[in-house]
Amino acid sequence: MATLAEPLTEAVPVPAHVPPEAVYDFDMRFDSGLLADPHERVRELLREAPPVFWTPRNGGRWIAIGHAAIFQASRDPENFSSGLMPREQMAAMMAMMPPGMPRIPQATPITMDPPEHAVFRGPLQKTFSPRAAINRMEEIRTLCDELIDSVIDQGHCDFISAIAEPLPVTVFLRMMGLPIERLPEFRELVQEFLANTTADMMKAAAMSRKVADAMLPEIVARKDDLRDDIISLLWQTEVNGEPMTLELMEDYAVLLFIAGLDTVINGMGFGIRHLAANPDLQDFLRANPERIPDAAEELLRRYSFTIPMRRVAKDTELAGWNLKAGEWLALYIPGADLDPTEFSNPEKFDLDRENKVHLAFGAGVHRCLGAHLARVELQVLYQQVLARLPRFRLDPDKPVTFHSGNIIAFDSLPLRWD
Repeated sequence: MATLAEPLTEAVPVPAHVPPEAVYDFDMRFDSGLLADPHERVRELLREAPPVFWTPRNGGRWIAIGHAAIFQASRDPENFSSGLMPREQMAAMMAMMPPGMPRIPQATPITMDPPEHAVFRGPLQKTFSPRAAINRMEEIRTLCDELIDSVIDQGHCDFISAIAEPLPVTVFLRMMGLPIERLPEFRELVQEFLANTTADMMKAAAMSRKVADAMLPEIVARKDDLRDDIISLLWQTEVNGEPMTLELMEDYAVLLFIAGLDTVINGMGFGIRHLAANPDLQDFLRANPERIPDAAEELLRRYSFTIPMRRVAKDTELAGWNLKAGEWLALYIPGADLDPTEFSNPEKFDLDRENKVHLAFGAGVHRCLGAHLARVELQVLYQQVLARLPRFRLDPDKPVTFHSGNIIAFDSLPLRWD
């Protein structure tokens, strides 16, 4: 995990087509301000840097932090592709692989663009529908109460390891049909995967294979032992009229594994951190629990934390700069949801905010498939924590710590309520 003492990634030369006024030196992994207080650093970026800028860190890339630019790029897959490389190049690379080389799984359908994307996203829609999420509400509530029971008498806990991590990860592993006892191993693996922010294709390929291999025994076993889980459901699914293959199962599993084992944890962390720092808001929501869904949405806006990547598919323009085909663009969604050109007083948590339309779950065809489940998990968590715990606060003797990459994430969130 990153610490404030770690050096920045090596700076690369600025390309000739990037003007000096477009350059801002920012490291997505090791920026000290980001690791100290992430969203305050994001607000600083919004004040100091252009809405889209080029940084020499992390291999050199464009970063969009303005709401308008992120919304535009999210909805323009023709110019800003989710594929790691053009399809023809990928096919040529795969054809050149020596015989016997391990297959490289592709996180499907998140690495696809329309129209192919819709075909492969379709089989997952029912599993992550609003009805499916609501049907898991009581299971989530029971698990949440069990986790609270395990720490409530202590008067303190690290909220991330005690509650925020095991809650959504256990729910997800149950949904997938993966063994709960492997939770620590799986969490370590997903953090290793997300630490690669250099666009290193070989490293990304090796990590995708490692993730698929971790699940492969369960995937293979479920083909002939169907159960009530996502792996079994996918084995029974046809795509474009063709039966499911082991290769496509690996592709789906890699996507679901990475998406399901990290994101909601950090949404919970930022929400509880805000509540811990604002005891009056805790009191208000305890007295008015019907406002918890509104609070959950405003917390998502105020503390968005995902940074999806796009490959510039062809020479194009964004926010006045010329971007070249093959370059990388980071959609820094935390900036979009704190952009003062889109939200009035964006730093303020406003339960009655008029404009509630945030980008925490993304926009366009790649809008988060698990958004409905995440909302249910967040709302149930806030309901149960506020109902079961007395006023809680940040532990004054133990700092909150973060790491960063394609997600702004927690290492620890020490709380006290003694």
